[in-house]
Amino acid sequence: MDRSDHSRLVELLATRSARRGHFTLASGRQSTLYIDARLTTMSPEGLVLIGNLGLSAIRSAWEVDAVGGLTLGADPISYSIAYASALDGRSPLRAFTVRKEAKQHGTGKLLEGPFRPGDRVAIVEDVITTGGSALRAASAVKEAGGMVQGILALVDRQEGGREIIEQAGYAVLSLITAAEVIPRIPAAS
Repeated sequence: MDRSDHSRLVELLATRSARRGHFTLASGRQSTLYIDARLTTMSPEGLVLIGNLGLSAIRSAWEVDAVGGLTLGADPISYSIAYASALDGRSPLRAFTVRKEAKQHGTGKLLEGPFRPGDRVAIVEDVITTGGSALRAASAVKEAGGMVQGILALVDRQEGGREIIEQAGYAVLSLITAAEVIPRIPAAS
């Protein structure tokens, strides 16, 4: 992992995406830290950094054909990794999206995009808190005939989610931890 790119990504997350206060998270938990990763993952600089760092992390750990996760948080991360893979001279990775529920019309698919049964997959997650979203996505991929190689998180909040995912039998990589972001959050003015 390129340390300068890693440092720039931590800085982006700290200044754009992280806030201190009192928040109710998607998991229902209360927290004094909120990370809206989309403010980073959907920015041009964030997309470039995440694509390159995410691809490097995946390629160093697993052989995969595709990347994807639960919409909406995983979408820009998956797409940026797929794009970066098309530029690195090796076999490109396909990106897909896992819907929160199957479509009620058309084909009724839960997975969208060029996912294929038999694909070796890295599940992508923006922020791991409880691990629930990543496990939901992994379950959907397995049910569709994919083989989950591991879970890649942009940020691990370090609140037990990683351990829950690992107990379910999946390897977990995170690009950034909450401990790296917290000291770099600007003081409120």
